[in-house]
Amino acid sequence: MKIGVVTEGKVPPDQRVPLTPAQCAELKKSYPEVELVVQSSRVRRITDQEYRDAGINVVEDLRGCDVILGVKEVPVDDLIPDSTYLFFSHTYKLQPYNAKLLRAIVDRRIRLIDYELIKRANGVRVIGFGRWAGIVGAYNGLRAWGLRHDSFALSRAIDCADMKEMVNHAKSIDLPSNMKIVLTGGGRVGMGAHELLSMIGLREVHSEAFLKEDFNEAVFTRLDVGQYNARRDGKPFDMNEFISDATDYDSTFMPYAGVADMFIAGHYWAEGSPFLFSREDMKAESWRIKVVADVSCDIDGPVACTLRPSTIADPIYGYHPLKESECDMRDAEGITVMAVDNLPCELPRDASHGFGKEMMAHVIPLLIGGDRDNMLTNATETTLEGKLAPKFGYLQDYIDQAH
Repeated sequence: MKIGVVTEGKVPPDQRVPLTPAQCAELKKSYPEVELVVQSSRVRRITDQEYRDAGINVVEDLRGCDVILGVKEVPVDDLIPDSTYLFFSHTYKLQPYNAKLLRAIVDRRIRLIDYELIKRANGVRVIGFGRWAGIVGAYNGLRAWGLRHDSFALSRAIDCADMKEMVNHAKSIDLPSNMKIVLTGGGRVGMGAHELLSMIGLREVHSEAFLKEDFNEAVFTRLDVGQYNARRDGKPFDMNEFISDATDYDSTFMPYAGVADMFIAGHYWAEGSPFLFSREDMKAESWRIKVVADVSCDIDGPVACTLRPSTIADPIYGYHPLKESECDMRDAEGITVMAVDNLPCELPRDASHGFGKEMMAHVIPLLIGGDRDNMLTNATETTLEGKLAPKFGYLQDYIDQAH
């Protein structure tokens, strides 16, 4: 088997990699029968020379590779026919902007294994960048607070050499002594944000204390889905029921919006679930939140002030509740919004190391040694025969319209 690591070709450039030089060296040592090459790149944060120094062959062309590993979508013009690719394709939810990509993948008889679909039997994903989205998102939220209030100026995460430098910057800031931060989510993203807040020394308090008590230090609380949603009939929250059908539930987030200064959205939101708050909610006199770091970034959805995704180059904008429109991020009547939708790209070295560690533990052994439990088979959207895999037959109309 010959495995290639592709250069990221998506625009704007993504500096991450699926395997670091050290992980490539580990793969070669563990599987000496596998040939491994890395495509030369001018955009990735880890240089070609670092791969060469680890004993990895750097090449210009990946033709001849059986398996090609990437991170984000591979541009249509760069797809090599009759190969197996692994990357985040953003197609299985019928995302309109990638229909032509999936059409080309089928036409070129490419087997596509989507990282997002590699799951254990219980449905839990085994690989992803969510932790890094949470870490950087929480940092960016604090940076937005400093910029809104002209109280401190944190460096951009992408300008930091690594997470250690970024965290050291965050540890140096002075937050108001009575500041309250509410964080939603208990998955990779939410716990990543929790990790950042904890690393810089903020104290976590119980949700009830958060609502009822005042503190002489900046604090935060983290809410699971059952703490900001409730049944209308007053019956106990049932997670299985909520996941399958949330129509009998309403959001109970507003009490937190009345006492919190900042909100970090690190939850997973499913279509049909209640919005955390509406545009009308933000007009209430009780509304207190002034900065929203929407890591989940569901546009015009559960976090109603998120009008659009922002970018690493221009990460912050304002939302004016009364005008229901964008405004200056420092507008006294507005809410400052950070909604970057590719946050892990801001810490490419750390995020690549974390992702590669999961690849080496959960994906590479299946790819080389055999797909036990059909984890890769179940994540295979297209086949080498130029067809959609049976499980993904529902995508046929989606790709037919892309001709």
